[in-house]
Amino acid sequence: MKIPYIPEDAPFNTDQRAWLGGFLAGLHSRLAIAPEASAATGSAASAKTEPLFVLYGTQTGNAERVAMDAAVTAQAMGFTAEVAGLDDIGMERLATMRRLIVVTSTYGEGEMPDNAQLFWDALSASTAPRLEGLRFAVLALGDTGYDGFCQAGKLIDMRLEQLGASRILARRDCDIDYEDPANAWIAEALPLTVPDDGAGGKPAALPRAAASPARQTTGWSRKNPYAARLAVNRRLSGSTSAKEIRHYEFDLGDSGLQYEAGDALGVMPVNDPALVRLLLTRLDADPDTSVGDTSLGALLTTGLEISTPPRDLIAEVERRAGNEELTHLLRNGDKEALDAFLWGKDICDLVALAPPSSFSADDILPLLKPLQHRAYSISSSPHAASGHVHLTVASVRYHADGRDRCGVCSTFLADRVAQNGAAGIFVSQNKNFRLPADNDTPVIMVGPGTGIAPFRAFLQERQARGARGRNWLFFGDQHHDSDFIYQDELAEMSRDGLLSRLDLAFSRDQQEKIYVQTRMRENGKALFDWLQQGAFFYVCGDASRMARDVDAALSDIVASHGNLTQEKASDYIAGLKREKRYLRDVY
Repeated sequence: MKIPYIPEDAPFNTDQRAWLGGFLAGLHSRLAIAPEASAATGSAASAKTEPLFVLYGTQTGNAERVAMDAAVTAQAMGFTAEVAGLDDIGMERLATMRRLIVVTSTYGEGEMPDNAQLFWDALSASTAPRLEGLRFAVLALGDTGYDGFCQAGKLIDMRLEQLGASRILARRDCDIDYEDPANAWIAEALPLTVPDDGAGGKPAALPRAAASPARQTTGWSRKNPYAARLAVNRRLSGSTSAKEIRHYEFDLGDSGLQYEAGDALGVMPVNDPALVRLLLTRLDADPDTSVGDTSLGALLTTGLEISTPPRDLIAEVERRAGNEELTHLLRNGDKEALDAFLWGKDICDLVALAPPSSFSADDILPLLKPLQHRAYSISSSPHAASGHVHLTVASVRYHADGRDRCGVCSTFLADRVAQNGAAGIFVSQNKNFRLPADNDTPVIMVGPGTGIAPFRAFLQERQARGARGRNWLFFGDQHHDSDFIYQDELAEMSRDGLLSRLDLAFSRDQQEKIYVQTRMRENGKALFDWLQQGAFFYVCGDASRMARDVDAALSDIVASHGNLTQEKASDYIAGLKREKRYLRDVY
């Protein structure tokens, strides 16, 4: 069967892709790969070996793509490999494994990604099996801007060792520019999964040097975005709204970019020129100063993050500034108080804490991180967008410490893309957030505010498919009159019967605040009946509060209307997750 996914920037040309495609089989998040006989590589012998398992935990798809790359590379080296999400593997299955590579991202402040939580719950339990026969290695993806940098990988790595498994290579913790270090680590790890004494049948002439060839950019990606024309930029929220929510449509032109409902769009931002000028002034620096093959002004505009201060800069400012409050917060490890102190502060604010001339551009540049893309849930189905891709984005604007502040990418989209003519974009697949394959399956969608984005795409997709399954949307925001985005579209979908149920929650239109989870509880019996009838349950939006509150409401609904204890309700919800019927796109 044809491989379900080969990354656009995988290091293979057209002929190599076609050759590798013949080896790969499976659907969606599970892939089995078997070697083809080859005397030159010893593949006939390796077909009798224990399989190499590559398991991934992912929130946005990056870890899955790395795992797929690792499996393709392993295949080319003559291994038998199986790729699966961590939650697809139970402890009984894990206990039978002999070779394992884990690739996992970390979600939020050190949490497991959604498709790894059930695995971790079982692995960390006192009932987890001993794993003395397992040889393993862990590759962790993360962001040093968060306290729990690569924490999920660290926990899994430590727990596997505690259970008696043998680590074949030290864990690698990768920051946001993960591709090259991940490739190098995989090339080093794969040969080590086979014992030196040949037990299990080590593939002959294992090509270490060829295991991870230099990555070539093919197609549009984070490092090679497509310059897309912004065709539509219109405000959705009303003039009296406290928010500025906008609808964008990018023209895909002749790019060949393809996407599915549920995917995200990566947008490469450009920093606010006013902030760049202010930082140059604070550093007493000339924008035309040469830095490598570019200028300092250009580097600060398109190359480096200058809004959110990185950890290294915060530490260096504390060392030089003599600011008692910052010193106290850092040395006492009070994270919440430190976050409150840093809220709204950009790099200019941090530099200003130190005496004048404390920092030069040469001091600052090594402490800054590369400017990263921002990922937004796509709010259109390709069947309805006619060569375009739609986004629904809230512009971040606020005033603090005497200055107007703005979100890096949201205001780039709102204010400056037209001036630049285009924005660099690429599609980020999210195979863990898809509509059910069966068009008769009912779906429940919870998406307040801009969380409606992927569900607009889902509804368009269901309409294009002619799906007969019922669709139920929970939507809300602050005020009906100013914040009911896509109101006309949703009304039409309701009239046409596409939207079977629409429950609205506008929190500030009455004295008692009403949220989407309130509406869920009010309709708990019907919601549980839909789940019993096989409905998929989706959540999109704020992870820190809304998604947690929705999860708690769902648990209470299952317990109440299923006549279950809280423990049994937790098991029921775990079953939904295991069956890929409870899916989240949260941030």
